[in-house]
Amino acid sequence: MAGTEVSVRSMTVRNKLMRTAERLYAEQGLASVSTRKIGVAAGQRNKSAVQYHFTNRDELIKAILARHTAAIERHRIMMVDALDAAGRPPLTEWMACVLLPTIEHHIELGTPSWYGRFLAQIVVEPALREHVMWEHLRTPSIRRLNELGHLGRPSKADIFASTGAMIRQFAVHMCAELEYDLAHGRIDPAIAEKSWRQLGEELINAICGRGAALLGTP
Repeated sequence: MAGTEVSVRSMTVRNKLMRTAERLYAEQGLASVSTRKIGVAAGQRNKSAVQYHFTNRDELIKAILARHTAAIERHRIMMVDALDAAGRPPLTEWMACVLLPTIEHHIELGTPSWYGRFLAQIVVEPALREHVMWEHLRTPSIRRLNELGHLGRPSKADIFASTGAMIRQFAVHMCAELEYDLAHGRIDPAIAEKSWRQLGEELINAICGRGAALLGTP
């Protein structure tokens, strides 16, 4: 019983540290937030709480990222199942499976949220950007999407690399921008869901238009 109580208490602290770190990183940036600052903001007396529960800053960030990736994957895997049954999909439907699960996750998070701005910090951090891409590409749904084909055709490998980078940066930073606007009242939180869905449609249209031009895809 005592061991179970310690485990539950430890998980509660870990969750609080992750939520606090995500918010601080999103609002202040990685360079301005120390692990000690996270612990204090999370109400921990132990100055080394982050190191105790996560070893270091990067492992804390990876834990936050993994939690969001798992939530997004639950949405995407269902979309890919439906898409897979129909054979090789049109580019717009393929791209919808890439982008819309993240939009649905943002809607679930509510307002205010910090994931979008947190991710925008991470994807430009040299020590972490490769991990962000690996975390995304290793998910079963993305592997299946790549097998279904579109941007990843071998004959267009060089274009695929540059287009994939464009998609990531464009989508991540547009989501961060909308999240910021909602959190600071520039957009009425009452229309948050509508705003997120509109952004999803705009991202698909913009990226598919660009991708079709580059790849010669109908």
